[in-house]
Amino acid sequence: MSQTPPPSPALPPSESRRPHRAARLEDRFNALLARWLRRRGWVTRVEPYTGYGTPTRVRVLARTLLAAPGTGTSEVAERDPGSAQRAVRGWRSFLTAQDPGATVTVTAAGPAGPVTRTVTADRGGYVDAMLDVDLAPGWQEVTLSIAGSSVRAPVLVVGTDQRAALVSDIDDTVMVTALPRPLLAAWNGLVLNENARRVVPGMAELYLRWLDANPGAPTFYLSTGAWNVAPALRRFLASHGYPAGPLLLTDWGPTNSGWFRSGQQHKRESLRRLMAELPEIRWVLVGDDGQHDPQIYGDVAAEHPDRVTVVAIRQLTPTEQLLSHGTPAPAQDDVAQRLPAPLVVHGGDGYELALRLIDAGVL
Repeated sequence: MSQTPPPSPALPPSESRRPHRAARLEDRFNALLARWLRRRGWVTRVEPYTGYGTPTRVRVLARTLLAAPGTGTSEVAERDPGSAQRAVRGWRSFLTAQDPGATVTVTAAGPAGPVTRTVTADRGGYVDAMLDVDLAPGWQEVTLSIAGSSVRAPVLVVGTDQRAALVSDIDDTVMVTALPRPLLAAWNGLVLNENARRVVPGMAELYLRWLDANPGAPTFYLSTGAWNVAPALRRFLASHGYPAGPLLLTDWGPTNSGWFRSGQQHKRESLRRLMAELPEIRWVLVGDDGQHDPQIYGDVAAEHPDRVTVVAIRQLTPTEQLLSHGTPAPAQDDVAQRLPAPLVVHGGDGYELALRLIDAGVL
């Protein structure tokens, strides 16, 4: 049974269904590359991402890629179980060849037996599918199988009695790279490994303290970064003590409407999707004032005033502001004017934000 993936949050249904010229060129190049690699024996493997959902329905995220002989998912895991945790210099993560249209079998175990669905990867090789399941709350796994190879993908199942969750931005909120914004994405993605990134003081402690006050509450990490850097981001978060949670990233490639995807649109649509999929949850939204987080969070909170507990904005230093958008002043931040205090709090790091959240009665 084939299940068509829902539209990506970065590509709303209102956009043209005819691919942009850049997308058609990219598809042509990828088809030629895939044909050349397959003639040399390359095979399809699955790169799993962390999914999430409820006890009856989960979102499964993954990507199908072409891999050299002997480096398929099962072969690597069997030969080197620690390979997924090893630091990889950023540019290597972009040397990938997706396998669009690949068929993946998703299997989830349950009390009544395994549930199996067949899903199809999109033009970028991405699998984004909803699966009806029967799973207990907490961390679970689903199995992704393709061409005789299989891998387990973690899934965070949010219990029906859970009422709180946290969404955090990544760049300039949990990690800092002191570079001009036009160079930031390229430097983070193509040059650095996760060990060279600088953590924002006190943010991990803030999230853990919030988790202590809300046992079992999920943490989501929302970023405009590419899915290629997901393994490096997971390692960075784990090594600095951040709570484990699903990453909601995007694809930098062309879309049906242009050369690049809109990062702001990706964040807005991802937040709206989370609120629709987890309707009983009230959210804590954490970001920074270097770019568009205040506006995005303010808009979503205004749309769902009964669903947002607090918006926490990390204030960048004048130097960080200058590097972020060219001036030492913060980007426009009218979220406090549009939303009632103490719904919005500001602080220079995690320690200061924690004090503001204590004053607001959130911690």
